[in-house]
Amino acid sequence: MIKRSEIQKLVREYSDLTVGALGSHSALEIMDGAKDENLQTLVVCQKGREIPYKRFRRISDEIILVNKFKEMLSNKIQARLRSSNTIIVPHRALTAYLGYEAVENKFKVPLFGNRSLLKAEERANKKNQYYLLEKARLRHPKILKDARDIDGPVIVKVQEKRRKLERAFFTVSSYSDYKDKTETRIRSGLISRDAMRSASIEEYVIGTYFNFNYFHTPISDEVDFLGIERRLQTNLHDFVSLPAKQQLETNIELQNIEVGHTPASIRESLLEKVISSGDKFVEAIKKEYPPGIIGPFSLQSVITPDLEIIVYDVSLRVPGNPILATTSPYTKYKYGTTFGVGRRIAMELKRAQQEGRLDEIVT
Repeated sequence: MIKRSEIQKLVREYSDLTVGALGSHSALEIMDGAKDENLQTLVVCQKGREIPYKRFRRISDEIILVNKFKEMLSNKIQARLRSSNTIIVPHRALTAYLGYEAVENKFKVPLFGNRSLLKAEERANKKNQYYLLEKARLRHPKILKDARDIDGPVIVKVQEKRRKLERAFFTVSSYSDYKDKTETRIRSGLISRDAMRSASIEEYVIGTYFNFNYFHTPISDEVDFLGIERRLQTNLHDFVSLPAKQQLETNIELQNIEVGHTPASIRESLLEKVISSGDKFVEAIKKEYPPGIIGPFSLQSVITPDLEIIVYDVSLRVPGNPILATTSPYTKYKYGTTFGVGRRIAMELKRAQQEGRLDEIVT
């Protein structure tokens, strides 16, 4: 693994600061926030996928075009990033296209975030998100180790075969249902048999879904609660808007592919639980993955009719939620203005630069 001391030495030698991202997922949000704080920006784009970054030209000071995203690992691109005083902000596409092992061991460019923590999102890892939620004493859905134990609604969480960013989750209600839907998806090429061996089977919690977004670094005064959004998924949305009779008559497989976001807020009396959940999670991470959380994270949760929060998924990097930038009242309550994850990152980078503490928030 690349030593943190090496990265800290690099960033101490930076004469200026550029906020960089791989051109996918939430790069626009990251760079927009950086421009709001008058910071330089850079994006690494795969040829054929650069149109958004050229069209929204205000936010990209420099566009580096590569044939494949993997070229970001080349010595040439890494040297160019370092010479531009770039700190890369990780999102899911970065780890999906470069791989966790490469990000940890081959990418010698300062990363805003704890690079050893990123892989904890994957449920196949030993110290994964379930482990971290248990350490934080935050409830997560019950996990079934054997599909034969299915006796009610569960969700099977498995990776898509072809598209690295997509997760081919599906719901079942019995073991026979599990077998049928698994085989159907394997035959269609949506998932692989190998992926099913590491898939998780979770209790399907009935309630209202919220994605709670937070922010913290080693130089933060406290954990910030940034706001809430919900995901729009195809072909689940807006299939559920059909009358029940038509749903039953329509023989299609639901895929739950995330394609957008919608804003949400929560009743004020529940805010204490929401804020406390973020605090507990940050404390648990400090002990398990030093130096702990660096930057944004999200606790994707269900609130039950008993008003209990159950966390069903965790994002340990920039979540894909640009909707927060214009709809979150919670940043306004604290800072007097509404902004999203990208600007909160830029605010922290700017503060660290001014105080000579950039080396404390990179790995």
